[in-house]
Amino acid sequence: METYIAFLRAINVGGRTVKMDRLRELFEGLGLDGVRTYIQSGNVFFRTAETDCAALTARIEAGLAEGLGYPVPVMLRTVEEVEAVVESDPFAGVEVTEDVRLCVLFLSEPMPPEVELPAASPKGDWEMIGANEGAAFVVMHLRGGRMNGNPATCFPKSYQGQATSRFFHTTAKIAAAARKG
Repeated sequence: METYIAFLRAINVGGRTVKMDRLRELFEGLGLDGVRTYIQSGNVFFRTAETDCAALTARIEAGLAEGLGYPVPVMLRTVEEVEAVVESDPFAGVEVTEDVRLCVLFLSEPMPPEVELPAASPKGDWEMIGANEGAAFVVMHLRGGRMNGNPATCFPKSYQGQATSRFFHTTAKIAAAARKG
C-alpha cells in the first residue's frame, strides 16, 4: 500500500468551506484507507494499493465534485515525492525576510517547456526560480504585508494544468505528518 498526499486546490477559500471530517468522509467513501487531513487548507493523506496516479486523481476529483457540488482540482503525490521536493532544498541561497515567502506550486501537468526560468512578475511580486516535473518554486515578495500577483501568469494560455500552492515550510510539515501515519 502506497501513502499519498492529495493537495486540493481552492478548499476553504473563496466561500467554499469544507469541514475536515466531511473531507475525510468523502475520501473514505472512495474506498481509500487510513484517511487523515492536515490543517484546513486541503491536504489529505491516505493509503491505497492503486498505482495509476492519473486514474486515482480522476476518481478523487469526480468523487469530490459529486460530494461537494463543485470541481476540486487534485494534485496527487506520494510521500516520497514530497520528501524529495523538501530534500532538494529548491530555495537554497534565498534570503528569507519578513517580506519574503517561499512557495511550492504543485502542478497537475508538467511545467510548459516554453517557460524560461527564472521568471518574475513585471511588478516584482514574485520570482519563479526553478521547477521540476511536478512543481514550481516561487519566491513571493510581500507588498504592504500581502502577497500579490499570480505566478501562474507566466504559463502560456495553452497550459491545460492546474496548480495549488503551499508554503515551503508547510510542505515540509505535511511530508513529516504524512510519514507519521
